[in-house]
Amino acid sequence: MKWWQETVFYEIYMPSFKDGNDDGIGDFKGLREKIPYLAELGIGGVWLTPFYPSPKVDNGYDVSDYYAVDADFGTMADLEAFIAEAHAYGIRVIADMVVNHVSTEHAWFKEARLARDSPKRDWFVWQDTPNNWESFFGGPAWEWDASSEQYYYHSFAKEQVDLNWRNEEVVREIWNVFDFWLDKGLDGFRLDVINNLTLTRNFPDNPVDANGEQVHIFDKDQPGMDAKMAEIGAYIRGKGDYFTVGEISSDKLSDIEKYAGTDGLDVTFNFNFGSVASRDGIVAELSRMQEVYADGRMPTLFFGSHDMSRSWNRLADGREDVAQMLAMLMLTAHGVPFVYFGEELGMADFVPDSVDAMRDVQGIYAYDLELEAGRPADEALRVAQDKTRDKARAPMWWPEGFSQGVAWIGEVPPDFERGRRMFTFYQALIALRKTADFCEPGYRAFDVDGALLMYVRGDYLVCLNFGEAREMENRWGNLTEILANQSIVFDAETVKLPENAAVIFKVGEQ
Repeated sequence: MKWWQETVFYEIYMPSFKDGNDDGIGDFKGLREKIPYLAELGIGGVWLTPFYPSPKVDNGYDVSDYYAVDADFGTMADLEAFIAEAHAYGIRVIADMVVNHVSTEHAWFKEARLARDSPKRDWFVWQDTPNNWESFFGGPAWEWDASSEQYYYHSFAKEQVDLNWRNEEVVREIWNVFDFWLDKGLDGFRLDVINNLTLTRNFPDNPVDANGEQVHIFDKDQPGMDAKMAEIGAYIRGKGDYFTVGEISSDKLSDIEKYAGTDGLDVTFNFNFGSVASRDGIVAELSRMQEVYADGRMPTLFFGSHDMSRSWNRLADGREDVAQMLAMLMLTAHGVPFVYFGEELGMADFVPDSVDAMRDVQGIYAYDLELEAGRPADEALRVAQDKTRDKARAPMWWPEGFSQGVAWIGEVPPDFERGRRMFTFYQALIALRKTADFCEPGYRAFDVDGALLMYVRGDYLVCLNFGEAREMENRWGNLTEILANQSIVFDAETVKLPENAAVIFKVGEQ
């Protein structure tokens, strides 16, 4: 079994985790101070969001130099010290790698736009006449470059120009980037929007649905993507015992799962499961996942990330019992779990009260597009508040505070009592997750009965009641309660599960 198959990962949104120099921005010095906290929680791996130099149009996902550390986060020596200390605590470190696009401030693009015959011109995607493709942030995906009199392609912000992955020079340079960071001690990568890589020379228009909205068909999952994903996975695996997880911009499980396995990346994120807007679809999606991944591959399990509203608001409705039920599912089901920072404390959303308080380009773009369409400012703000990813990016709750300075983004008032209860619950789950029973592949039994989900991992029975209170027959025999989010009544004949009950039983001899 690979190390990552037994690991609970923890996503750290770099500017918001811990500020070590009181400038209001999280950094490697602060992160290093909190390694004991991560170890106490039981975390086995951390995923760092981008820390490379960047103009931060998209908060670091617009990289201007792949071979350095942004001064906001410290120095290369700070990063190396953090990795070394994390390893000393038995914690692996993976990092976001954004290879779909670079910042327009990157030296490669600056050289490319100097002239049409520039040596790096073909490192990017240019057209004399653009098609109808739209950016995933909204608006046209083609930007006019007056200096060279062509349009360049950007699948996200106009300051994030897409690389041309048909060009072998680009591929070789990205291999160099991978090598550089693996040599620094990283244990793998989270590959950002990796199925968006531009491989085509043909640019057919995307269709438009009945509501007049573009359907992204030809600007992702392009022909040859399977082979390219396999090439990336094979290259990194060939370097050693490293881990790759891909962010796949698709809502089709068939698209998501096909890129994972021995002929692709190790795992891929399933946002159908992780970013659901309500609890109704969780049971059904987990059922689909256990069928699709019955061949031994592993799905991912998460309910939060830097790109979505926090699960405390979106799924738990501010209820501690529901938040704990979600945690139990994520940390006991078959798959690779990713805890988003602050989930283990029950952190809530930050909702900017003005566009000036927003830091996310997606929310700001939405606001500007609404104004351009003639909407009043208050309506534009509501749309932007819905679209913004700032909600999950507020600073971490620390007893001593996040920073002595002014935080880079608005803060959410802490609830330390709730935080302590949630932390203890997560800590117990993670400890259990490390046992052999929960590391073995798949399920010994998997049952769905309406809104009730039940599965057996090793000698443990997990019951998660997403619906109303119910009583069921005890068909497992001698049960010992190990962990629950509320009082559970059971005996040799029946098990009574309150609404939103989550419980783990040890199953004894019949």
